Amino acid sequence: MGGTAFTTTPENPHLTAPPVLHGAPLDQAGLVVYAVHGRTQGPAFMVEQADRVNLPGVAWVCPQADADTWYPQGFLAPLDDNQPRLDQALDTVRTHLADLGRMGWAAQDVVLFGFSQGACLLAEYLLRDQPSCASAFLHTGGYLGPGKRPWPAVPESGLPGTETVLLCAEEDEFVPLDRAEPTAGALASLGARIEFTTYDDPLHHLNEDSIVRLRRMLRTRLLERVEIVAEAEHPA
Repeated sequence: MGGTAFTTTPENPHLTAPPVLHGAPLDQAGLVVYAVHGRTQGPAFMVEQADRVNLPGVAWVCPQADADTWYPQGFLAPLDDNQPRLDQALDTVRTHLADLGRMGWAAQDVVLFGFSQGACLLAEYLLRDQPSCASAFLHTGGYLGPGKRPWPAVPESGLPGTETVLLCAEEDEFVPLDRAEPTAGALASLGARIEFTTYDDPLHHLNEDSIVRLRRMLRTRLLERVEIVAEAEHPA
């Protein structure tokens, strides 16, 4: 692995500080989770979820939004109403993932995890860029904007076959089901392998079943990577 320095710049308010690192050191981990917090939460919230998952061998990279908010208005507002913060937030995700690539982490070894506003940001990123990644876990989120949007496939995109778990309460006070469902459909139309689950749960949170599902996803990816590395080091 290369160095562990993340890009910072005063030109993007979300990039004035490096992400918070938690769990296994990046140069010793078997898997990376890029964990994006929701509105007003901050990286500490994602660190709490990492501790709930409690899976050794995983490095958690938790970016910090300016003032703990990735974009100012609700995610169903017109896109222009959330500029320039939205573009800056998307640039933050791209920059950090590029940093991980420079450190030696293949995109297929990085899981994207977002909650609430963080899930919305990652849904928008996945649909716009259609990047390669190990898996995506989007809890209580959907793509941005007031209405349905077209999502043409990006040539040589990385979404086909990508395991993508989306979870949402049936009556969440911030994220309506009629946006979470088309987000799952849009990702599926681009080839992602979708698992979509709804909860009869009035609280805006990650319940224990969500943590079990996340742990299961990460354990599977971690075991797959260990097997790949072992095979490369000791071919038959």
